[in-house]
Amino acid sequence: MITYALFIIGFFILIKGADLLVDGSASIAKKFKISSIVIGLTIVAFGTSAPEFVVNIFASAQGNSEIAIGNILGSNIANILLILGVSAIIYPITAKKNTVLKEIPFSLLAIFVLGFIANDKIIDNGIVSSITRIDGLVLLSFFIIFLYYTFGITKSEEDIVEDKIKELSNSKALFFIFLGFIGLVFGGKWIVDGAVKIAEIFNVSQSLIGLTIVAIGTSLPELATSAIAAYKKQSDIAIGNVVGSNIFNIFWILGASAIIRPLPFNLGSNVDIAMTIFASIMLFLIMYIGKKHVLERKQGVFMVAAYFGYILFLVFTR
Repeated sequence: MITYALFIIGFFILIKGADLLVDGSASIAKKFKISSIVIGLTIVAFGTSAPEFVVNIFASAQGNSEIAIGNILGSNIANILLILGVSAIIYPITAKKNTVLKEIPFSLLAIFVLGFIANDKIIDNGIVSSITRIDGLVLLSFFIIFLYYTFGITKSEEDIVEDKIKELSNSKALFFIFLGFIGLVFGGKWIVDGAVKIAEIFNVSQSLIGLTIVAIGTSLPELATSAIAAYKKQSDIAIGNVVGSNIFNIFWILGASAIIRPLPFNLGSNVDIAMTIFASIMLFLIMYIGKKHVLERKQGVFMVAAYFGYILFLVFTR
């Protein structure tokens, strides 16, 4: 009963934590003339990826590779189709040129790299397919490159924040960010713990749990943060948070998980990798369909519909 109570309370803590995190990080961006997209790609992405990180570390340590891999792939698909779709329905999302031409392709590169290193049986005729510790180090190396790039674009004049952001004192902004992180981590963990227990009652596979309930549960911080940012018309944070989190999920979280313990890879997960690639390419193309660099409401509706179609596919095939 305590788990179920925390499951419900977790939603409220999560949403409030996301709200505080957006306010605090946006205020710091304004004070230091750092762009919203950079804040979204770093501070906010780290905070909202914390639940995925916690779940994956525990899953990896316990040898539950299907949950660890399913959580990341499911989260990335949910981030693009569900979260950006919902955010665009709330308020059309305008992306900066750097996001369209660099960050989105970088997130696409991440999923291709994962597909290459995980398919030992197909590519190298290996006995088993797995994400090894060496593969984990490769993923972390890409993550360092991404961080180097992200901090490099802070010097770009075109990325200086222009949104009307509420200014807070430095101490208050940092306190908001701290409370936001705490709310996101605890809220996300409580939701996932409750969701997993509920799913186990129905005796479904770990892969399905990872791709759906766990993935959606750990993506709730991104949903809350991006939806609130979209409502506040801070579209850079809304899309930067999602794209940054997708890159973090593969390069940082999956890389760290593989270093703790190599993750056996089920070739059936290639369908989910293909879906992630499809979602990423679709997002890139949408930026050039209709209003350039704008994710419109009707496109958001299509993305949400595609996500629920994917969930139905999983339910009937896994």
